[in-house]
Amino acid sequence: MSSGGSSVTVWLVMAVVLGLGAALVLIGDPVEPQLARGNRAPAFDLPRLEGGGRVALEDLGGQVALVNFWATWCKPCEEEMPAMERLFSRLSPDGFQLVAIAVDEDTEDVRRFQERLGVSFPILLDPDQTVSRAYQTTGFPESLLVDVDGRIVERYIGPREWDHPDYVDRVRRLMAPRP
Repeated sequence: MSSGGSSVTVWLVMAVVLGLGAALVLIGDPVEPQLARGNRAPAFDLPRLEGGGRVALEDLGGQVALVNFWATWCKPCEEEMPAMERLFSRLSPDGFQLVAIAVDEDTEDVRRFQERLGVSFPILLDPDQTVSRAYQTTGFPESLLVDVDGRIVERYIGPREWDHPDYVDRVRRLMAPRP
């Protein structure tokens, strides 16, 4: 075979491989666009741990909110909870919202955790992690700060000292009336 025939065969094989690759991409699961700053926070509607109904993102509308994803088996989640409680206690009278979304399957584990730590902010249940996936979490704890318009201001991966003056000031600035 001449060298011209070899190059045609190589090109033909490459075209078939690329075509198969494109077909696999097209029939595979759709890739969600990256959830980033400025995007609207995905809607959710989850049951409260304490009972008394459900909480939806739209229920928090018009207020700055911290949406936290966590699990009872996550030590860093446990370590940040007291600072979250202090932030919530300090700013909730001014309209700040905080919801902690537990991804555990066992509700009793979540209840015991909440009682042991004595947190007063709402804990919501996402045992199948549907909302966690919609928010594209990569681990726990992970939190998203959402502004009064329901847009993501920041994503925080890992634990934080939520009552540190820098976080308190950032939330207060977001809560300030607009000119």
